[in-house]
Amino acid sequence: MQTVKYAAITILLFSVGLAHSEEEELGFSFDVTYMSKLMDKGFEYYGQQSGIIETLSVDLWGTGFGVETANRRANSSGYENKERFDYKVYYSDVIFEGERYVTEYKAYWKYKHFPDQPRNIGNSQEWKVDFSWPEIFGCGLVPSYAVYYGYPAGSNYYNRLSTYWYHLFGLSYDLRTGALAKPLHLSANIAYRDGGSSNNHDWSHTTVGMSTDFELAERLVFVPGLYYQISMDDSVCEQDVIYCVLSMKYKF
Repeated sequence: MQTVKYAAITILLFSVGLAHSEEEELGFSFDVTYMSKLMDKGFEYYGQQSGIIETLSVDLWGTGFGVETANRRANSSGYENKERFDYKVYYSDVIFEGERYVTEYKAYWKYKHFPDQPRNIGNSQEWKVDFSWPEIFGCGLVPSYAVYYGYPAGSNYYNRLSTYWYHLFGLSYDLRTGALAKPLHLSANIAYRDGGSSNNHDWSHTTVGMSTDFELAERLVFVPGLYYQISMDDSVCEQDVIYCVLSMKYKF
């Protein structure tokens, strides 16, 4: 049944895309991201070790639909059981265009696969919907909200108790300076975790950060960022964390 469901989703997306194929082209992008600590919803995913995320995204003919696959791995040995592949189907759009309350949103379904573990131990699924309101304040300050729902990939899995809701409330602002060609993107968010492996229902952490873009060549962009996580729930992370994120993005 799971295979049939995934196949149906794929066929639906490509059917919608083919209807627009004469107007738009497929859009491909590849992203390699280094994190000095790979953070995942407040957790230090590989402890004190850094990690790499390699992502290939396909925009389906400008329809708003897209598919994505990502490989997450540590930069040191001993974490093979936590190496993960993510497979994502998403849709994004804008509503209320021209209004003060114009809303940008994106929804996705993701399958998380751990290739070095039995399927019924770690594999899971996740739904996410996020919203942002770029004009609501009229001063460049952008509020956002995202909700996640995660659960095991099948029935009677060993991780059957890891079902969770995760809420993320954020603010961002693009600060323009004469020293940088692109704005300095400032961000802050606070997370509420409901369930999951920590089985807590509480505010888990707050993260503040900044990043910017450097165009190295046509279609090639380097994005450095620096972040500070204030940890509030010891079952998620016992300490505050400073980490950097370095991304290289290429569109083709």
